[in-house]
Amino acid sequence: MSKGFFRAGVTGLVAVLALTACGQSGDQQDPPLQGATEPTGDNARPGQDSRKNWLEKRKGIYAPFTLTADLSGLSDRQKRMLVKLIQASEIMDGVYWDQALGAKEPFLSAIVDPDARKFAELNYGPWDRLANEAPFIEGYTAKPPGANLYPADMTAEEFEATELPGKDSLYTLLRRDPQGELYVVPYSAAYAEQLTAAAALLREAAALAVDSQFSEYLTARAAAFLSNDYYASDMLWMDMKNNAIDVVIGPIETYEDRLFGYKAAFESYVLLKDLSWSRRLSRYVGFLPQLQRDLPVADEYKVETPGTDSDLNAYDVLYYAGRSNAGSKTIAINLPNDERVQLAKGTRRLQLKNAMQAKFDKIMLPIAGELIVEEQRTHVTFAAFFANTMFHEVAHGLGIKNTIDQRGTVRIALKELASAMEEGKADVLGVYMITSLHQQGELDGGALMDYYVTFLAGIFRSVRFGASSAHGKANMVRFNFFHDMGAFSRDPGSGQYRVDFERMQESIAALSALILTLQGDGDYAGASRLLADKGNIGEELQADLDRLAAAGIPVDIDFVQGIEFLGLD
Repeated sequence: MSKGFFRAGVTGLVAVLALTACGQSGDQQDPPLQGATEPTGDNARPGQDSRKNWLEKRKGIYAPFTLTADLSGLSDRQKRMLVKLIQASEIMDGVYWDQALGAKEPFLSAIVDPDARKFAELNYGPWDRLANEAPFIEGYTAKPPGANLYPADMTAEEFEATELPGKDSLYTLLRRDPQGELYVVPYSAAYAEQLTAAAALLREAAALAVDSQFSEYLTARAAAFLSNDYYASDMLWMDMKNNAIDVVIGPIETYEDRLFGYKAAFESYVLLKDLSWSRRLSRYVGFLPQLQRDLPVADEYKVETPGTDSDLNAYDVLYYAGRSNAGSKTIAINLPNDERVQLAKGTRRLQLKNAMQAKFDKIMLPIAGELIVEEQRTHVTFAAFFANTMFHEVAHGLGIKNTIDQRGTVRIALKELASAMEEGKADVLGVYMITSLHQQGELDGGALMDYYVTFLAGIFRSVRFGASSAHGKANMVRFNFFHDMGAFSRDPGSGQYRVDFERMQESIAALSALILTLQGDGDYAGASRLLADKGNIGEELQADLDRLAAAGIPVDIDFVQGIEFLGLD
């Protein structure tokens, strides 16, 4: 890495630290959540503009895309296994509905308007996930920040004051007893019927698996559904190297929990490995220790050594379910989230190539045509989009997982802000790593400017998801931080944006240093200030985003999927 790149980042960091020092800190059959208070701010839009009109404007924001793949190389046995995996995934979908809202069928059956019902299915509830969780179904107000993972009337203060073992576990719910007292329910008990059925399907799939390691993982994952202990299956998942078919299944990401970020939501991806693309990517994992050493922070913030027993592969997705299918669709995965597994073995980074290509073609290119100056549009390429997304996932393995004062994990120290800060770190460190590798001549696929302009176009794509989610807040921090540092400029006449190469490099290094420091310090107050100062959509940007909507550019993808579309029925 060039010393100039590092020095520029530190200089920018000093200025930004001054900015962030000021400003404001800012049971299973339960009925569907109704919310608690009337929405305000961005969430008030459906109230200002009737919910029927809201749906008319919003129902076309998802572009349909059929999930298919070439399965001709699979045996009949492998195809039968795929059916079992998709059936188990469908069960995950039902469990996630309960976590996000409550019972699915009574909720959907009460919606008469077919457009409203379809939109509710896409959002797994009555709140628009790509518009700051704004309610669009009559009778529903603001979404409880803890979704259906906690009692809707539980406050953060009540949770903190309650001494309950396992209350902050990834794999438990909080409920009230008849006396109104909080108690903990393990997922294995709360969803016993569904998880028992899913475990049986995984064991049947294991018996059909061609790869012995994949079979062992499926068997262990089935056991985890019933024991509520996912560590052993996560470790086995890390060891798999040769399986052509994969499945990511179970309680995984914590984004649904906007109260604390503690509770994992159920989801699933059924995947087919792209062997040729995977071979091209595998060599980058070996750079992780060097990239960790070169991070633009003091040594104590990079003392942990990232595991290198991890892989980087490309896949076609055959099926999405649960959280991964709600609202914005995931195009890359970095797992597992268990810090113990990450320190022991690293993580696996899965690039979902067919979903990524769909978003690039249907969304990214039209956005660039609207918001990027004409002379820089040729820098928006799929190769750069793929790399930016890939290194975002690689960047999750960098930095540290435990605070430097040994108070515990960064996730616990930063509470509900942890996910937004982690996504922000991965966003900016990914392009920081690209800059470093490109300067060393280790990255093929285009000029460095390609990655930067594609990165900016990617911000416009991502900020359309709203600023309520972890990814949304991370996107807005990145946009506003870069704007304030002059990484790009906006032509007032055309309303189009231009990347400044040098200032973009300075901004990348500076934001990388800032987020890594806040994480390492476990600085909840500092993270709160950063998100409050930089985590919002301004009027000018909102006007530009409205232009994209007026041009009919979709916001995300609606997957048309299932056994019949894969020719497996």
